[in-house]
Amino acid sequence: MATDLYRHYKESVIPALQQAHGYTNINQVPKVQKVVINTSVGNHADVKQAVEDAKAEIALITGQCAAETISKKSIANFKLRKGQIIGAKVTLRGTRMYEFLERLIKMSLPKIRDFRGVSPKAFDGNGNYTLGVADQSIFPEVELEKIKRNIGFDVTIVTSAKTNAEAKSLLIELGMPFSDKAKKAAAAATQTA
Repeated sequence: MATDLYRHYKESVIPALQQAHGYTNINQVPKVQKVVINTSVGNHADVKQAVEDAKAEIALITGQCAAETISKKSIANFKLRKGQIIGAKVTLRGTRMYEFLERLIKMSLPKIRDFRGVSPKAFDGNGNYTLGVADQSIFPEVELEKIKRNIGFDVTIVTSAKTNAEAKSLLIELGMPFSDKAKKAAAAATQTA
């Protein structure tokens, strides 16, 4: 079952990117490969309960069970031991990925108070974009009365784009609400290309 965002990608985004970047083959057009949602509970007094709450919230938001993340090394300053459970993460692909992105772009991000767009500077140099969400209450699945603790998390959108400019063009075409400065810069870049 195709989502509206996937249909939009197939029908509108691919032709727009082919025209803007001069791709001759449809397989050259960048696409979203996966979305990773990651959270860390920090040093709560009750870490096990905090991790369980984080897993439940992420599962509610994404519709997929979360896996626990474990520390890889000990850091004394943070009172962190190697092998300690420190958070939870989910990797979304396919239909669930497009459903999550559609809800994030169209429903959740606009609910943020005084929202002026996401930062255009959060690309990693390889065409991947990371967005920080400070509060899980922006998602429509979360009931405000049932929130036990505030859980912030990172959403990493992994694309097949080779450069940040290609990834930015892809995300703009998909409807990612970058701040106005980013939209103007991307429009100027596509005109010169």
